[in-house]
Amino acid sequence: MVSLVFTKPIARRLNFSRFTPNGFKLYSTKVSKPLRILFCGSDEFSIASLQAIHAAHQRNPDFIKSIDVFCRPGKRAGRSLKKIREVPIKAVAQELGLTLHERDTFTGWPLPKPENEPINLIVAVSFGLFVPVRILEAAEYGGLNVHPSLLPDYRGPAPLQRMLIKKSKGCGITLQTLHTKYFDHGKILAQQWFPLEPNIMTYQKLFDIVTPKAAKLLVDGLRSRLFVPPLEEDATWQHKLPEKLSHASKITPADKRIFWQMKSAATDIPARQRALGRLWTSVLINPDTPKRLVFEDSETVNRPTELIDRSPEKGKARTDLLLGIGSSVHFFVEDQELRQPVFYIEDGPAVIFRTPFKAIRVQRITIEGQGTKDASKAMASLRLEDAWRVRRLPRKGLPRTGLSGTCIFEALPKTTDVEGSGSKVASAEPPAARSLVEGSGEQLLEEIPSQEQSKEENVETK
Repeated sequence: MVSLVFTKPIARRLNFSRFTPNGFKLYSTKVSKPLRILFCGSDEFSIASLQAIHAAHQRNPDFIKSIDVFCRPGKRAGRSLKKIREVPIKAVAQELGLTLHERDTFTGWPLPKPENEPINLIVAVSFGLFVPVRILEAAEYGGLNVHPSLLPDYRGPAPLQRMLIKKSKGCGITLQTLHTKYFDHGKILAQQWFPLEPNIMTYQKLFDIVTPKAAKLLVDGLRSRLFVPPLEEDATWQHKLPEKLSHASKITPADKRIFWQMKSAATDIPARQRALGRLWTSVLINPDTPKRLVFEDSETVNRPTELIDRSPEKGKARTDLLLGIGSSVHFFVEDQELRQPVFYIEDGPAVIFRTPFKAIRVQRITIEGQGTKDASKAMASLRLEDAWRVRRLPRKGLPRTGLSGTCIFEALPKTTDVEGSGSKVASAEPPAARSLVEGSGEQLLEEIPSQEQSKEENVETK
């Protein structure tokens, strides 16, 4: 204990201290030349790291001598591409008075020599461009990167969003070297792990937690000279890795689409909304006219009685409440090929949509070409143009859909012949108590549900 009291101040003056994710302070005898850093970045995540490095530079100019910033030039955006959208880090670099380099490529670009001294360390954070071998080899200490995941899990450009979509119960931060061939494949120099509450965590909340932690991990790694050979790999938190690693691929518009027939839709939809923001689905006004709906403020709820497909009592015919569509139960059709209806009811200003298990309550909906409305008003306006009817299909012999299993409902245009019936579905609106299943010569409503379905319904009706 006495020796620690005397050695801590000495180590602090010599910049030998190193904080591990566990909070223990270790000491290193590594030394380095004063750092001249080329910082490559773009967004708010990288801005926090740049500001942390700049603060360290101001506190100890002999430790970090200079910082140059490399970013991509602004891109044309907006209508007619008249506006230039600058990379956020540009304004911060200018505000800090740092030398700025704006390029779309490293090709033909030599490393600068601030004060006629060579750049000796590359730091790339949320950059987006691959730093070539030529640049890394020109810097004496190579390159560093801080990545918001516990690598090698969630390699890729969107780790935080993918964690939330998959409802991960933990998040990590990794300080690694820049690999000469691949993104996120460098040597792991330091890591930190912390637990998540996936059911309440949003992307913005997680971003606000991770960003300062990542900046601190980077600066602590610089102070500990982790970039000085021989490089030591940190495996402190590797036991937290899952058996199957995930890839954090780039987020696309398809990731924001709602897939109603997925078995996990009731939990997947709110998780995606927490990760990605507003989600969208399509409504077929008629077989050839889709409209896009954007959903906001969704949550998982139990199915209300109106949306439960009841099992028959022993020895009695089936009582099919779901298809007794009238003033409360409605539906829309999304997919032009599967034509599986999505049932819903109004719940005050909100709407509750049926999914394969449980249901989703949505508060606000934006219809393509219109403003945002209460969900019930938005869906009511679409029912005025409704051109569909629904029938139940027998389970036996049906192909698997690849989403929720056997398709047991089918939506048909009002004027389409029901297969096997030889008659057209009436175009007039049926009475409130009338089922929308038209006569097809089969006893579809007396079909006995599967054991799995019966078990689910028994749970919900208790």
